[in-house]
Amino acid sequence: MPATNEDVGPKFSVVVPVYKVQGYLRACLDSVLSQSFDDFEIVAVDDHSPDACGRILDEYASVDGRVVLVHLAENQGIGKARDAGARRARGEYILFLDSDDTLAEGALQTMAERLDLTGSPDILLLNHVRTYWDNRVQASAATEMLEGVGTGVFTALERPEFLTMFAVVWNRAYRRDFYIDNGFAFTDGIYEDALMVYKTMLTAERIAALEHVCVEYRQRRQGNSMRTPGRKHFGIFEQYARLFEFLDANPHLAPVRALLFERMVSHFLFTLAREDRIFPKDRSDFFKLSSEQYKCYRPRDFAIPQGPQGVKFQMLERGSYTAYAGMSFATDKRRQLLRGAAKARTRLGKAAYNRLYQLHLRRPVDENLAVYSAYWNRGVACNPAAIYNKAKQLAPNVHGVWIVRKESAGTVPDGIDFVVANSPRYWEVMARAKYLINNVNFPNDFVKRPEQVHLQTHHGTPLKQMGIDQQRFPAAGKGMSFAKMLERADKWDLSLTSNQHSTEIWERVYPCAFEAIEYGYPRNDVYFNSTAGDVSRIRSELGIEEGKTAVLYCPTVRDYQKGYVPRIDLERFCRELGPDYVLLVRTHYFYGNDPRLAALQERGLIKDVSRYPVVEDLCLAADALITDYSSIMFDYACLDRPIVTYADDWEVYRKARGVYFDVLSQAPGETPGATATTEDELIETFRSGAWNGPAAAELRAAFRRRFVQYDDGNAAERIVKHLFLTEKVAISPVLPLQERTPAPAPAAAAQALHSGPPPADTALIRA
Repeated sequence: MPATNEDVGPKFSVVVPVYKVQGYLRACLDSVLSQSFDDFEIVAVDDHSPDACGRILDEYASVDGRVVLVHLAENQGIGKARDAGARRARGEYILFLDSDDTLAEGALQTMAERLDLTGSPDILLLNHVRTYWDNRVQASAATEMLEGVGTGVFTALERPEFLTMFAVVWNRAYRRDFYIDNGFAFTDGIYEDALMVYKTMLTAERIAALEHVCVEYRQRRQGNSMRTPGRKHFGIFEQYARLFEFLDANPHLAPVRALLFERMVSHFLFTLAREDRIFPKDRSDFFKLSSEQYKCYRPRDFAIPQGPQGVKFQMLERGSYTAYAGMSFATDKRRQLLRGAAKARTRLGKAAYNRLYQLHLRRPVDENLAVYSAYWNRGVACNPAAIYNKAKQLAPNVHGVWIVRKESAGTVPDGIDFVVANSPRYWEVMARAKYLINNVNFPNDFVKRPEQVHLQTHHGTPLKQMGIDQQRFPAAGKGMSFAKMLERADKWDLSLTSNQHSTEIWERVYPCAFEAIEYGYPRNDVYFNSTAGDVSRIRSELGIEEGKTAVLYCPTVRDYQKGYVPRIDLERFCRELGPDYVLLVRTHYFYGNDPRLAALQERGLIKDVSRYPVVEDLCLAADALITDYSSIMFDYACLDRPIVTYADDWEVYRKARGVYFDVLSQAPGETPGATATTEDELIETFRSGAWNGPAAAELRAAFRRRFVQYDDGNAAERIVKHLFLTEKVAISPVLPLQERTPAPAPAAAAQALHSGPPPADTALIRA
């Protein structure tokens, strides 16, 4: 029967095995889906990933038919996941792309062109680059070799130098019929790539090469399974034993046996020398097995290479671990001396602090001591404050101490224990506290002890680019040491998030070994636990007359500008809206007092709430929010009240600071409500009622579904139970969004109070 259009598969099947890469998965998928050559499918295999990878894949598959999903019922490892993807592949060629890597722009187009020119070879070798967190890009060592092939084809016996290419499956494309007909499958364990690469290369009758960079190989700073030490790395011996069994079964491959032996031994020595692969206590065993395999498989005609590497070969041949360890020790000692000399210069200036701090570091950790800080020691605020207050209720045995800067000491509420940063007691509590809770980072000279638990709460949902992503934006990263920033983030044990978007971003832009806990932001609990009486009381304290519409205006800081620059003619705005509105203006805390705002307040035109201590109270009091790119929009969305985005400098801001999505796009889940880019548009938005209209409400609902995921009024309780309560206690699951009841809007609050107390059962629910 002749083939129909339905029987014809795409040119490429890109097989993507997926496991614990939620911070990188979208970039991987987008790099394929955005290719100019679109005759492909992505076969994404969820290897029973415990994070959000499965949900992300479902999301992509629901909107793009080119994404084919395979969900495995249990974790099977990358090799078996690739096998599952290859079985589902329909393409003429199979590519294996790791889910934290990306395809380079134009990769599929250049691959298709080279395949046509070379007459559909069994394997097409691809060029790649290594990309690092600090934006360095390193070319492949095989670039020159690949460039020399042109459009010719060859076998591995004809061009054995290509057996020295980086032995991974993602830097080559396999003709599916060749791959399936020969029954290729991955073996269990790690180092499975090497065996697959050599067997396929030695079986292929036609191999072609492409010098164009096709794959961007991400060098993850943390989280790469190959960089986790343990006995699993001993699996390398079984993989190479299988390779030599294959060579024994194919005598015609004898000409490349010595080359593959050299590759094997070099791989052993490379693995043995890596501290992130072999524990020191296991090195003797690893060396012994390397030596045994060396003697077992050494070809008669093998010539030991020259230089230092050849000396290591000789030690394996003799089985002399003592000699190998002595040579390695001498090299390591020299490196330590060089590092120590550099550190000594730094230590000289810190001798006095070191003596005191080192003394406390030798004392035992206090299991019932917690240290809190917020906004670079500005005072008691944000998520740490909400956790502190809940801990006093649920874990009263844990004593909390706040760190504040000297000028903020007078703002600490009565009854709260605090220390001034860099005071003698500061170094004591930092050295001895079991728990460390902060919404920013502690200083570089803070030593994180293994017994201590560091919770990073963050202080917002990222719209603007953060972490290492800021490297691409000089205005945002000016004067910042990203290496030091990551050293500080290395001290995190737990990273708190309030939505999946944040979880993914934090994992990628802070490539460290913390655990994400998706419990919601404790500072937002108040939006679900406040009553009509609370709303009316706060408005009264702020002097907002009943019946007036209070609009909270919160612009964020501009990295490309110095000092506060008003984006709105506030006098005109208030005049145009009329006496039924009252404008609460809150500038970013990076800015000092602005005399222009004070003057407007004296005239009764605005209320300057820039220094009001509790921003959550302002949100509860406001009928609507005007903001631009401030993360307050994500918190205010908890209240399900109108949000207006005023972004008069959007193009400048996104180019200078970088953003993760377009708040002006009107796309569901990106825009929280009505938008304006000029002052006239902003005024008309309020005059016309669009700020509180049905279109804005629809956008807000989609925005809330995406970003108000884990905020339900119980975040602080979940965190305190997770962090402080050692006995097993039930942690309440997050309530579905439709079951949450935010604090009533001001008009509803006033009406509820005027109509009398709520029924008894309602009062109990609110409590």
